[in-house]
Amino acid sequence: MRAKDIMSGPVHTVVQTASVESAAQLMAAKAVTALPVVDGDGKLAGMVSESDLLWHRVPTDPTAHVRRIPDTDPAGRPGMVSEVMSPYPLTTYPDVDVAEVAEAMLENDVRSIPVLDDGALVGIISRRDILRAMVRSDEVIAREVQHRLDEYADGRQVWTVAVDGGIATVTGAYANDTEQAVVTVLARTVPGVAAVRTEASVS
Repeated sequence: MRAKDIMSGPVHTVVQTASVESAAQLMAAKAVTALPVVDGDGKLAGMVSESDLLWHRVPTDPTAHVRRIPDTDPAGRPGMVSEVMSPYPLTTYPDVDVAEVAEAMLENDVRSIPVLDDGALVGIISRRDILRAMVRSDEVIAREVQHRLDEYADGRQVWTVAVDGGIATVTGAYANDTEQAVVTVLARTVPGVAAVRTEASVS
């Protein structure tokens, strides 16, 4: 399974010169926890998260029974996204294995990774996207694999698919090793497939 199979698009972005308030409103409206930041040419310039936007923005409650943190002077608070964003964000590419994307997220403690194709922002992957793909039922996965293989076989059901624990077993006749490899790759592109086994049918 590749990044392009589970990435979300079109991507909601915010420009560097946008206000912190407008970025927060966009996050709330789109129910996302981070936004790619683009420059005037639409190129990725950074990432801004909920925690970035909250920096110096939440006032101290004077009635709270905790050590009081000095209030930040409102005049000195960052006003633009460019002031709070994280530059040089971690990115990935459409054909990268989702397992590598998940590992990069955990190692770098990020919740979203933009997907670039030849420098263009084509999608974004969140931890939620990965979890959603991983928890699909075997029945749903089997139906989707079967559909893709039937399409490849031009509507003929040349192969039958069974899925157990995310492992897809494709049974049928293979013209040659190349066709068997193609079937394996097609099955792997289905979100939720952990591994693929191919078995030749017995006549």
